[in-house]
Amino acid sequence: MTKPTGPLAGIKVIDITTVVLGPYASQVLGDMGADVIKVETTTGDTTRFIGPSRTKGMGSYFAALNRNKRSLAIDLKRPAAMRALLRLIDEADVFVHNMRIGAAQRLGLDYESLSKRNPRLVYACASGFRKGSSLQEFPAYDDLIQGLSGIASLNAGADGAPRYFPMVVVDKLTGSNLASMIGMALFHRERTGEGQEVHVPMLETILSFALVEHFWHGMYNEPEKGVGYPRVLSPHRRPYKTKDGYISVIAVSDAQWKKLFEAMGVPHLSDDPRFNSTQARTTHVDALYATLTEGMRHRTTAEWIAELQPADIPCGRAGTLVDLFEDPYLKETGFFEAVDHPVEGKMLMTAVPARFSKSPPNTTRLWPTLGEHNREVLREAGCSEAEIDTILA
Repeated sequence: MTKPTGPLAGIKVIDITTVVLGPYASQVLGDMGADVIKVETTTGDTTRFIGPSRTKGMGSYFAALNRNKRSLAIDLKRPAAMRALLRLIDEADVFVHNMRIGAAQRLGLDYESLSKRNPRLVYACASGFRKGSSLQEFPAYDDLIQGLSGIASLNAGADGAPRYFPMVVVDKLTGSNLASMIGMALFHRERTGEGQEVHVPMLETILSFALVEHFWHGMYNEPEKGVGYPRVLSPHRRPYKTKDGYISVIAVSDAQWKKLFEAMGVPHLSDDPRFNSTQARTTHVDALYATLTEGMRHRTTAEWIAELQPADIPCGRAGTLVDLFEDPYLKETGFFEAVDHPVEGKMLMTAVPARFSKSPPNTTRLWPTLGEHNREVLREAGCSEAEIDTILA
């Protein structure tokens, strides 16, 4: 096994999360060097069975969320298995779950119980709604929170009906936030020696994210005057059709818009009172972007890029997900890494985006088979071979 080199090397994480939110968070911790022990049921995380695979229980969805982890598959209804889990938690730095609060309490895996055993423990969890609220125990998934938060309405179709974004955006954002908050709690412990509980609710997380630009008059407690940033809600804000495809292009400053108008052959629009300032462009954004819809269609994508890039105007070909695999920039940066999985064979995975000059993240383990590390982890918990046989029977 490759030795972890990331900033969390030496940190042990007991991870009993499932599906997307929690595994996304714990994979970030694993990428940063933490020893993540993924505790699964004996049937495995449900994502093991989603997406293509060469081996049952190794679906691509699971693979994308569970590298840099060891798998321990046990039945926590068995007293011996629960005792082993508690031994692991006693020696851990982080315990993370995305169960409902009540479920964790019924299992004896609540913060009050575990912090008595391990006062230095960072106890982290995420659920749909704020702990202590009336909705604390209400089940939540990405689609539900997209609807409740209003972000599905931002993605409305031509008929005005709300639509979910075509990705599990709430789960992944909340997972990323959860991993970040765990890092903050570990920093606090480093300074004070104190563990603590961290709870991240999905609804408030996506709202704090979405309302940055969309709070608008709501910032002044006058939502009836309008919420939502007009520029990003304009139906003309989209990749623009060219002669042979689509291009993404955006200008922000007065200087950029002047160059863009000149490139489109309409330099007089720089002096148009609708477009000659940031405030004016925001007010007349539909008309502004309509000029791009018309202007971009007269040249090929490559012709536009050749003219706009030297003018320092952000632009690029708007392609598909399949196009990414031949993208020159991603090849240059090595974003898609070729790996040889011991069970699945030759595979591709995405690289860790972050770079550290002193403690670089690395991949020490590829996604595990169910229960791959059962005996290894249970021995580390101090279980005898007889106990291990009982737990795994």
